[in-house]
Amino acid sequence: MSIKNRLIVMNFLQFFIWGSWLISLGAYLGNSLNFEGGQIGAIFATMGISSIIMPGLMGVVADKWINAERLYAILHFLGAGFLIYASFAKDYDSMYWAMFLNLLAYMPTLSLANTISYNALEKYKCDIIKDFPPIRVWGTVGFILAMWTVDLTGFKSSNAQFYVGAVSSILLAMYSFTLPPCPPVKGETKSLAEAFGLNALFLFKRKKMAIFFLFSMLLGAALQITNSYGDLYLTSFSAIDAYKDSFGVKHSVILLSMSQISETVFILAIPFFLRHFGIKKVMLISMFAWMLRFGLFGLGNPGPGLWMLLLSMIVYGMAFDFFNISGSLFVELETSPKIRASAQGLFFMMTNGLGAIIGGYASGAVVNAFSVYENGELISRNWPDIWYIFAAYALVIGVLFAIVFRYKHNPADLVKKVNE
Repeated sequence: MSIKNRLIVMNFLQFFIWGSWLISLGAYLGNSLNFEGGQIGAIFATMGISSIIMPGLMGVVADKWINAERLYAILHFLGAGFLIYASFAKDYDSMYWAMFLNLLAYMPTLSLANTISYNALEKYKCDIIKDFPPIRVWGTVGFILAMWTVDLTGFKSSNAQFYVGAVSSILLAMYSFTLPPCPPVKGETKSLAEAFGLNALFLFKRKKMAIFFLFSMLLGAALQITNSYGDLYLTSFSAIDAYKDSFGVKHSVILLSMSQISETVFILAIPFFLRHFGIKKVMLISMFAWMLRFGLFGLGNPGPGLWMLLLSMIVYGMAFDFFNISGSLFVELETSPKIRASAQGLFFMMTNGLGAIIGGYASGAVVNAFSVYENGELISRNWPDIWYIFAAYALVIGVLFAIVFRYKHNPADLVKKVNE
């Protein structure tokens, strides 16, 4: 098997593991275990905590002490064990720690997978810029197929989804030992400060960068909201006779997978939008796309309003990709080559770390505020108003960003960077 195909298998399994539970977990926690909205949000917030702590820390370990592919295998073995632990968890405390430990093991494997891929492609004299994107896209395919698997098997409503993820983790862990060695690099290695992006903190002294990172954190709070509550929302329509047998209820995870399919399409459109509109306008498009994402969720339903739910899934690709890619490009253009990697780490920490933590707890508080419980049992939940509040939040962020963030579009520099 060629090295490209071997890396395709690795990337496919890497995201298949994540897709086996990420989208369906919220509904399982809410419907099967009767967790409150705030508890669900807190569990998803552990993704942000893990994103701050582990990728940088494990990056240093791989740089200094152990082959990246071996560390990668160990983490996936641990992740499998924690997913099995989660399958037995029935109370909030047990589930919280099971998923927190699982994410502590899983989140650093995302960056390690890239490190292993780059190392292997370089060893086999491949063109990383040309060859890696077609390999990485199979990760998205794996994520989507995992969603379809747990949906069509009915595992989305039970703890069986954790077994799908655990078995996949074990397979990937064993497969990792067959990959080309990726030993620690002798000589200069990253410090802990560099790994966590802390040596880029002085960028906050620059007004433009401070404003950008602040809005990165605020928008990062929106990134996981529909992952946390989307399936729980769609399955809530099963209580309405007119919708209980609809496609959107019976196959809610497949419907939600349209978001990931949209993501793969819109990522191809980014160069066009960047060249014609510039970084600031593309980031603004993303923010208003988030408003539409949430607003259409509130307006839609699995019956006559299915088209609004589908449109929301399509909009997701624009909302997610446009800010992450254009934001990363902004950091690339605005920072010195000496601290570029640290600055990118800081951007990741603000969006997927602090932002995700804030989003997890804040969204949980909003869901709880519009939910009625009696003796620990959910009586009713006003989903439309919940989604409208999230939409209003994205709208306010977009308007403030348009007013406060000053950035001059330089087509020549942008075209040069996009073409690199």
